[in-house]
Amino acid sequence: MAKAGGKPVGRHLEKRLTAASVRGLREAGFYADGHGLYLKVDPSGSKRWVQRLVIQGRRRDLGLGSATVVGLADAREAALGNRKLARSGRDPLAARKQQEAVLTFEAAAKRVHDLHLPTWRNPKHGMQWINTLSEYAYPRFGKKRLDSIDSADVLSALSPIWNSHPETARRVKQRIGTVMKWAIAQGWRSDNPAEAISKALPRHDRSRVKHQRALPYSKVSDAIERVQGSDASLSSKLALEFIVLTATRSGETRGALWSEFDLENAEWTIPAERMKAKRPHRIPLSLRTLWASATAIPR
Repeated sequence: MAKAGGKPVGRHLEKRLTAASVRGLREAGFYADGHGLYLKVDPSGSKRWVQRLVIQGRRRDLGLGSATVVGLADAREAALGNRKLARSGRDPLAARKQQEAVLTFEAAAKRVHDLHLPTWRNPKHGMQWINTLSEYAYPRFGKKRLDSIDSADVLSALSPIWNSHPETARRVKQRIGTVMKWAIAQGWRSDNPAEAISKALPRHDRSRVKHQRALPYSKVSDAIERVQGSDASLSSKLALEFIVLTATRSGETRGALWSEFDLENAEWTIPAERMKAKRPHRIPLSLRTLWASATAIPR
């Protein structure tokens, strides 16, 4: 036992304290247990655990909590862990601060979303990314800390939609995994539960996925004639023809600006920021295309 208010006398033994002695101590002072662990009794009678360690060459006192909340066994376990960290050259105080900084999944997802937003092709994709997590992941484990989420949590979010909405489920799984990879990079996790459940989910039968049928070249002119004869607006009719003549995506045509056209040289250059490949794309324009563009694209 230590003298009240001082260091222990005699040999440095371990586990000097007992649960009964912790409850019975009343005199103010420090009472040693071992591994630098002390029970500090204040003049008011309150008791708390303190560990004295040498961390990176400096003596530090670490508070381990009130003795009314943290039992003797838990205090010893925490003290032993801190001692091991200090001996390996790490700082238990820094490790604790890092642990206390762990975000919830919802807060982390928003952080990752903000980081990736400038890299996505359009705002719509960014909204889809966060909205799917909000709908399917947040209700299950959005409020849980990243370091406490396990594969069962992820499975609970994906199972209800895995077979009924397979494409959405795969995207949600991939997005959860992205957040978890960010958590690993922060030092808050060592595993990715979104990857760990891959074998627990049934395989999707992708043979049943139906893609839009391609229109045979020989029928293109008939299709354009049918559109021309429809009650669609003139700009819609010409825009469709313009897409066919330039072999572009609808978004590239709908977002076209006159500043992108060089009518003198009959060229249309789509800037990199509007291209999926993120490279400028130059398209030669036929006479019919020039007429369609002059009519369909607003000035």
